[in-house]
Amino acid sequence: MDLIIGLVAIILVAYYIVKGYSATGVLMFGGLVLLFISVLMGHSILPEGVKSTGSNYLDILEYVKHLLSGRSGGLGLMIMILCGFSAYMTHIGANDVVVKLVSKPLKNIHSPYVLMVIAYFLACLMSYAVSSATGLGVLLMATLFPIMVNMGISRGAAAAICASPISIILSPTSGDVVLSAEISKVSLADFAFSVSLPVSIFAICGIAVAHFFWQRYLDRKEGIVSERLDVNELTTTAPNFYVILPLLPIIGVLLFDEKWGLPSLNIVTVMVLCFIIAATVDFFRTFNAKQTFDNLMAAYRGMADAFAGVVMLLVAAGVFAQSLTTIGFIGTLIESAQSFGGSGLFMMLVLAVITILATVATGSGNAAFYAFAELIPKLAGQMGVNPAYLTIPMLQASNLGRGLSPVSGVVVAVSGMANISPFVIVKRMSVPMLVGFVCVIVGTQIFVSA
Repeated sequence: MDLIIGLVAIILVAYYIVKGYSATGVLMFGGLVLLFISVLMGHSILPEGVKSTGSNYLDILEYVKHLLSGRSGGLGLMIMILCGFSAYMTHIGANDVVVKLVSKPLKNIHSPYVLMVIAYFLACLMSYAVSSATGLGVLLMATLFPIMVNMGISRGAAAAICASPISIILSPTSGDVVLSAEISKVSLADFAFSVSLPVSIFAICGIAVAHFFWQRYLDRKEGIVSERLDVNELTTTAPNFYVILPLLPIIGVLLFDEKWGLPSLNIVTVMVLCFIIAATVDFFRTFNAKQTFDNLMAAYRGMADAFAGVVMLLVAAGVFAQSLTTIGFIGTLIESAQSFGGSGLFMMLVLAVITILATVATGSGNAAFYAFAELIPKLAGQMGVNPAYLTIPMLQASNLGRGLSPVSGVVVAVSGMANISPFVIVKRMSVPMLVGFVCVIVGTQIFVSA
C-alpha cells in the first residue's frame, strides 16, 4: 500500500506539472496531502532532531517551517547570492566582456556541441572543489551558463550541462564517498583514486558522448537553430579587465579549500568577498559611489527573484520528498531489495536499479544511498563478493538518479535559474544519465573485481 500510494502521488504530480501547473504549487500540495495521509496511517512526520508541536497534524506545518528555515538560511542563501552575483555581472557588462574575449580563441570551433562537451569536462573538474550537486549546479548556472548560451548552445542543453557534472561523483571528500570506502573496507585514498576513479572516468566519457548526440538530436527535433552571438553586436562599455569578475566565484572556491595554505571558506563567504572585490573595482573605474551602489541594486533584485523562483521550489520539492519517505515508500523499496537473491552480478544490478529508482522518486541521492548502503556489508558477506563491487554502482546510481528526478535539488535549482520546466531538464539529461548508468555497470565489471 505504501508503494502504491507513493507511485500514484508521483504520477499525479508529474501529470499536473507537465500540464503546465506551477511546479511549486503542485509539489507543495502533493507533499502536504501525503504527509496528512502519513499521519492518518500513524507514521511519524518530523525527522530526527526536529521538536514536535505535540500534535501530529500540526507537525506537518512544523516540517514546512523547518524546511523554510533550512532552505532560506543554507542552500537557499547560497542560491540567492549566486543568482544575485550573476545578475550583477550582467548589469555592469562583465558577462558581455567574457563572451567577447572567449569568442576569439573559440571562433574556429564551429560546432556548439563540441564546445558543450568541453564545457562539460570543465564542469566535471569543478566537482572536485564543490561536492554539492545543487551548489555546483547553481555555481555553473551563475558563471558558465551565460557563456555557453552566447556561444550558440541552446538554453536547454546548457542547463543540462550545468546539472550533469555531479551525476558522477569524483570528490574524495564527499560524504557518500567516505561512507563507501568504509563499507568497502578500503582506505579512502585507495577507494577514491584506485577503485572508483576508473569507473567514474569511463562513465563521464560515456555521458559526454551521449550529451553530444542527444542534445543535437533534441535541438533539431524542436527546431532550435544554434546561433552564436555576434560579438560585434555587443555594445558594452565595460573594460576588458572585467573579464575576471564573473570568474571570481570559481577562483575563490578553488583557492579557499585548504589546499593552498589558505583557510577553508563556505561558498557564501566566498561570494561576499567576490561582491566586495567587484564593487570596489567598479567604483575605482568611475569614482562614482552613487552609481556603484545603484549597480548593486541589480544584485539584490536578482536575489529576490531567486527566492521566488528557485528557493520556494526547493522547499516544495523537499516537502514532497519527505512525504514519500514518511509514508513508507523508501522502506518498502529497501525490503524489496532484501528479498532478491542470486549471483553477485544480479544483486549488484538489483541494488543499483532500486537505488536509482528511489533517487528519481525522492530527488535525494544521499537519502537513497545511505538507506541502502546499510545492506551492503551483510549482503556481501552472505554472497562472498567484494563489498566495493556492490557499493560503487549504488554510489553512482544515487547521483545519476538526481539528473532524472524533477524534484531533485540540482534539477529544481537549474531549471528555476534557466526559467524552464524541470521536466525539460530531465528530458535533456535522460539519455546521458541512462548511458552513464550503463557505463557504471560495465565499468564496474571491468575495473572492480567481484
